[in-house]
Amino acid sequence: MFNDIGPLELVTIVVLAVLVFGPEKLPKMIQDVTRTIRKIREFSESAKADIREELGPEFKDFEFEDLNPKTFIRKQLDNDELGLKEIRNGFDLKKEMAEVTDAVHGRESESTSSSSSSASAGSTGGTVDMTKKREKLAPQERPPFDADAT
Repeated sequence: MFNDIGPLELVTIVVLAVLVFGPEKLPKMIQDVTRTIRKIREFSESAKADIREELGPEFKDFEFEDLNPKTFIRKQLDNDELGLKEIRNGFDLKKEMAEVTDAVHGRESESTSSSSSSASAGSTGGTVDMTKKREKLAPQERPPFDADAT
């Protein structure tokens, strides 16, 4: 519950409690606080049991932590029925980006060198010319219009 309280903060809280309630009333206040926390926990557990009982036997494995959206999504993504782990493991972003970079710079990547050498035997060495070459237009000719570019 209080995992993020450090030792200095704990000492500060104790000193403030002693100053506010006094050393005589402090043990009684601690007992009252612990009793209240215990009652709240008991009330919470009984409410959870009542809700489970009302939902019926088909929701016997229902967990209230699943109502948290982060927990629900994490639990669904960890479910292996969707095959997401295979997709995640089969996708290598660094390799894909290296291949794109090599293609842009006109170099042949390691993975495509073996596959493209046989496929590009009749082409221009397996490299792609990515530079735009502007064709000369006739004096009265308009440049081509690309509807998708505008």
